[in-house]
Amino acid sequence: MASTISLPLYEKIPRKNTLQRTSDIIIFFLLLSLLTYRLLHLKNHGTTWLLAFLCESWFTFTWVLVLNIKWNPVIFKTHPDHLLQATGEPVELPSVDMFVTTADPVLEPPIITVNTVLSLLAVDYPAHKLACYVSDDGCSPLTYYSLVEASNFAQLWVPFCKKYGIQVRAPFRYFSNDHVITLSDSTKEFQHERKRMKDEYEQLCHNIEVAVQKYVHPCDFTGDFAEFSNVERKNHPTIIKVIWENKGLPDGLPQLVYISREKLHKHPHHYKAGAMNALTRVSALMTNAPYMLNVDCDMFVNNPKVILHAMCVLLDSKSESEIAFVQFPQVFYDGLKDDPYGNQMVVLFEYMGSGIAGLQGPFYGGTGCFHRRKIIYGLSPDNVASVNGKLVEDIFSKIGNSRELTKSAIDALEGKIGTPPNHSLQSRIEAAYKVASCGYECGTSWGTKLGWIYGSTTEDIQTGLRIHKSGWRSVSCMPNPPAFLGCAPSGGPATMTQQKRDNHFACSLDYIGSELVKVATSTS
Repeated sequence: MASTISLPLYEKIPRKNTLQRTSDIIIFFLLLSLLTYRLLHLKNHGTTWLLAFLCESWFTFTWVLVLNIKWNPVIFKTHPDHLLQATGEPVELPSVDMFVTTADPVLEPPIITVNTVLSLLAVDYPAHKLACYVSDDGCSPLTYYSLVEASNFAQLWVPFCKKYGIQVRAPFRYFSNDHVITLSDSTKEFQHERKRMKDEYEQLCHNIEVAVQKYVHPCDFTGDFAEFSNVERKNHPTIIKVIWENKGLPDGLPQLVYISREKLHKHPHHYKAGAMNALTRVSALMTNAPYMLNVDCDMFVNNPKVILHAMCVLLDSKSESEIAFVQFPQVFYDGLKDDPYGNQMVVLFEYMGSGIAGLQGPFYGGTGCFHRRKIIYGLSPDNVASVNGKLVEDIFSKIGNSRELTKSAIDALEGKIGTPPNHSLQSRIEAAYKVASCGYECGTSWGTKLGWIYGSTTEDIQTGLRIHKSGWRSVSCMPNPPAFLGCAPSGGPATMTQQKRDNHFACSLDYIGSELVKVATSTS
């Protein structure tokens, strides 16, 4: 940053839980009393009481684990306004690379991805500091076409949102609340502009819908779509398209890049983890922002100051050597009344989450998370102060045989901010194709010591555990309104399928147990 910030960027506020502590201690002593009673009379009741004693002992042990989690709950309050100096001069904000992942244009319709991308392009942050990368693991021309159409609409939508201070910047949500218009918005100029935006958005939806219907029939892939001819979802070469390139204009549109990494039938693609690692490498060559945000294609930005909230934590002077990532909780809109399927995970995020925040920090949730690029490259807290020769040598041996990628990784480790101004993305396309190929990771540490971890469909939990194991902390940020909103499954079978695939609850318990064992070991 060009200038120092005198005001605090965030606060760590302890939550009072005296009543809860008292209740937990009473229950704990009651459990100990029951175990003592069972143990003293064990000889008189035989096998039945032995089984009861073992079961109750295990329950008491798990109760102690949960008690540790809830003992010191904290919340983090951020101050985005403090990023501006008292004189009103803005701080030089760092660059941020935004990743959106999608894999199936049928299960994840392009219009959903488009709304997520539009909400990201319209956030309150200097546009020339942002780059949005969309990973399409389905290699669908529909997704690419939809993004091209969305970039044209964004040239109207983004200025409209910033001119009138629109809060919800996903068009489908904004226009679904036609009756919600404040008095300050009731000017004729605003009404005229709003109607124009709604007409343009409806035209965008119509164009995408027509493309979806036509895609069922054979079509002629020519011009910009020639690379999509004769491709299969699981067998296709790398396709990288620069849809929009910012020319250093703070008030323009952020960079927008489409990526579909190479896939071969006999080569493992490692699901979302593989896509995230490909995004990391390609973005390192094109923009190399020191911070990375990843969101699922159905999690749109609900708070336009979300990046400023995250920067409040990441740019604080103390967090450079302590905090690895900032996780925003998953919140859903238009869910069923009383949330019968538990999609909101209120207990996990709000009740237990504040307690975990008082330990080493929340786990990585797979979406709505800001990472430091250098930590994704395997940097430990002990090596933050200086990037020595041995560390650089390790990067050479782990990151692969691309000189351009190695240089960008060293720049990231040394704390250099992004790429030079007026940098052309097109000039890095050839090198980007190389690092997005299937064979690039052979003989490297991607998926084991670098990037997102392979070997499980819950790559988020595994990656977060690796980061925490190296000594880093994390922060849970819960601004008002929520930073991101997503669409929750509306039925029981769909919810069970999602939870079975993600396995978040089981992995969360594993994470909590490992953290508490670590805390217990350090205190003893």
